[in-house]
Amino acid sequence: MFNFFGEKGNEVVKRLILIRGLKDFFFIGFGVSMAAIGLKGFLLPNNFLDGGAMGVSLLTEIMTGFDLSLLIICVNLPFILMGGKQFSWAFAIKSALAILSLAVLVHYLEFPMVTNDKLLIAVFGGFFLGAGIGLTIRGGAVIDGTEVMAILVSRKSSLTVGDFIAVFNVVLFGVAAVLVSLETAMYSMLTYLSASKTVDFIINGIEEYIGVMIISDLAPDIKSTITNQLGRGVTVFRSDGGYGTRGEALPDRKILFCVVTRLEVSNLILEVEKIDMQAFVIQYPIKDTRGGMIKKRPLH
Repeated sequence: MFNFFGEKGNEVVKRLILIRGLKDFFFIGFGVSMAAIGLKGFLLPNNFLDGGAMGVSLLTEIMTGFDLSLLIICVNLPFILMGGKQFSWAFAIKSALAILSLAVLVHYLEFPMVTNDKLLIAVFGGFFLGAGIGLTIRGGAVIDGTEVMAILVSRKSSLTVGDFIAVFNVVLFGVAAVLVSLETAMYSMLTYLSASKTVDFIINGIEEYIGVMIISDLAPDIKSTITNQLGRGVTVFRSDGGYGTRGEALPDRKILFCVVTRLEVSNLILEVEKIDMQAFVIQYPIKDTRGGMIKKRPLH
């Protein structure tokens, strides 16, 4: 078991942070590029919509003629501010930079229309946009702020995250059917379904909440970091273990369990790795939660 203390430990922590930062930069940059291709090459030339905040931006652009790049920033800005207060300002800054980069690409990027087939436009436009959203989430940011709002609403009402997103998009496509055309709304639903499935695939089927179980000889230090630095609740289980064909016993140890949103799981894993690179970490999806300390508590 390797303990990260002293000068050597600081160097390892810095290297971990650098590697994580480079990975996040790659995912966000590639994700923004994919989303821009989906918008400029498929959706925009054909007045197709997507769901969520991006769908609101596209619908407003169709109805008013305002510059889509400005609408992307304005529509997502309130969600980013909410995310900064609820999750972290590092998340908000990364998301703001990602959205700003997408707006710049949408404004300046010239991309030829790939096809005139409406079905292909709906499916592949959704694929590229969904890939962009999913890769950006993998990088610890968002380019569509609806999910941030859905998480916040789910904590203050009986609606789950999935329920809120479904209701939001039903209203959005209903408005599109009235203001634009029923055909456009129907094709836009296909775009949304394609995008949402692609997002799920890109982030390996991660659901709204992730249960994380941590087994480590440095459990007290990890628990302190999760509660004091990340502001999350931790449940501690006492256990014994064994190994080998003859069932050699291991000494009693503590197992940590906590639940975080999928936007926070990469940061949690990084903090665990800073303390114990050999920690055994198990992640599994949780559809929804009730009670407990899922909401981040104020840090003092």
